[in-house]
Amino acid sequence: MKVVGLTSQQEVTVGSRERNFRINEYLVVMDPAQGEILGEVVEAKTYNRFMPLDIGGDFVDSEVLSSLEALGYQIGEETIYLAKVRFFNEALYPVLTGSDLREPSFEEIRDLLLPGRVEDSLLLGLIRNTQALAREMDENLKDLCYTFEKGQFLPQEEVPYFMDIRGMHQYPHVGIFGGSGSGKSFGMRVLLEELMAHHLPGLVLDPHYEMDFSLPAGELGEDFSGHFVLAQIGQDIGVHFEDLRQRELIKLLSAISPLSESMEANVNILHKPKESYESFKNRLEFLQRGHEMGSREKIEQRLYEEAPGSAAYKELDLILSTYETYGNKTHPNSVNGIYWRLLSLGREGIFGKTIHPIEEGLQLGKLVIIQGSTRMIEVFASYILDKLYMKRRDYKDALYRKSPADYFPPFFVVTDEAHNFAPKGYDTPSRGILKEISQEGRKYGVFLVLATQRPTLLDDTITAQLNTKCIFRTVRASDIDTIREETDLTAEETRRLPYLRTGDVFISSSQMGRTAYVRIRAAKTESPHRENPFDELFAMRQKQSNLFYDSIEDLLPLDTSTGLIHAVEVLEKKEGLKYSLDQVKGQLAQLAQAGLLEEETSFLGTKRYKKKEGGPKK
Repeated sequence: MKVVGLTSQQEVTVGSRERNFRINEYLVVMDPAQGEILGEVVEAKTYNRFMPLDIGGDFVDSEVLSSLEALGYQIGEETIYLAKVRFFNEALYPVLTGSDLREPSFEEIRDLLLPGRVEDSLLLGLIRNTQALAREMDENLKDLCYTFEKGQFLPQEEVPYFMDIRGMHQYPHVGIFGGSGSGKSFGMRVLLEELMAHHLPGLVLDPHYEMDFSLPAGELGEDFSGHFVLAQIGQDIGVHFEDLRQRELIKLLSAISPLSESMEANVNILHKPKESYESFKNRLEFLQRGHEMGSREKIEQRLYEEAPGSAAYKELDLILSTYETYGNKTHPNSVNGIYWRLLSLGREGIFGKTIHPIEEGLQLGKLVIIQGSTRMIEVFASYILDKLYMKRRDYKDALYRKSPADYFPPFFVVTDEAHNFAPKGYDTPSRGILKEISQEGRKYGVFLVLATQRPTLLDDTITAQLNTKCIFRTVRASDIDTIREETDLTAEETRRLPYLRTGDVFISSSQMGRTAYVRIRAAKTESPHRENPFDELFAMRQKQSNLFYDSIEDLLPLDTSTGLIHAVEVLEKKEGLKYSLDQVKGQLAQLAQAGLLEEETSFLGTKRYKKKEGGPKK
């Protein structure tokens, strides 16, 4: 292996007649003047006598051809392997052409591959094309995981890729980008399994109901049931209205629709600490009706028309009392706006439960997985993220001031479809707090893991704060442009993005100062949505056919001209479902088409169905 062509301090072109090059493998350039320089192959090509070298464009220029000839290569007669090698650290001077290269040993690049202590790191996968290095590494780094490829689990043959969690104090926040079917959700599952294995607390926003870790992945799987908590909004968790402060109530109401300054001022006037949802709602309703009546005198007039002690009298008395207290301090339109927002929150079922299961789970070092519709999670996230972030921030600030405070642990915030929660160009309920955490969270030990299919749609400020980016297969040109701007991927690597295999990923790490090409390890748990939808369809169809056959078996043979009405009555009695005549005809025809019944046609065109030996498969 020799350095050929023009060189620079950042990269060189190398050639060989005996050895082919692999993308992302490591090589050492032995420069006589500067010593040994470590680099990585970022582009590779092979030429033979059937393919002239002069068609290589920018990669193979006249200087490369000249130096190849000078070094004794028989251009046009033999196979020549060429590669571009990019240095990890810039050389002092351009490398000398003709310098030899060699493969590094594992010890030479240990620090490059293992940024921190193994016990303090998350095992995400295996570094591609490092089989030779893996044979030399320590025994404690071998047989750590499997990869899942071509429908089977394969044992580890490459160097493991670790993410140093202690380094996140300086290089916080993780972005996971990739199109549908690229392995993005799979990679996120692996990362969450590692957080649980290290007992790191985290809050997961799960709008797809897929982050359940109780189902082991076959014989190699692991049950993480004791390491996470599933909590559905409105069923297991919610907002305890009595605990709301005015600032938090304003944030929740704004999640339905942004509040004007007048509305915020009216909330501060009308809301009382420790009051219930019903109490606040009634106050708004009475005040709203008072504004509609127009004045104190008109309310009193209505009051005098009612019999004292009646329900209507009592209600008007409450309206008058509320109007006298708040009528001149509030604006009718603002009260109306607050009222319908409050009713919207109430209809969502967000009130009535507490966030105690979340706080308890985080204190115990568990993942707390919040499930609900995207809309519900957006609303709830605006409250819970602000609440938990302030708890952690208040604790750290109290330590700095040397004042007493209740401990609250550092934690991760993890979400899929992050562009829905913090989009570029318009506001959402959770965007503000996610943006604040992205900019300030490192100081307080709150870290983001944001996954999205569309990095272009994610808020620019947040994207810029993601120090580690895991980039799976990406096809859209606008998303690739965003990735190119936000990472150190080379032009050749970005060209490879649309063609990456499912589960292969480029991990661009500010902490490591480079991009690694990694195969995500096999997950130890399975998603509840693992079943192929077509398998589900065929299984359900088979089940329905079996049920239908069992129900009409005693009626066979069945003539469609005379027996359908009786068949419908039997089916409704046995299955408790309503059938039409056409539905029964269709089911009989499908059983016959599947070879489970014999079908005969009379000269009048009517059908007759009878048993066929064997019956349906149960």
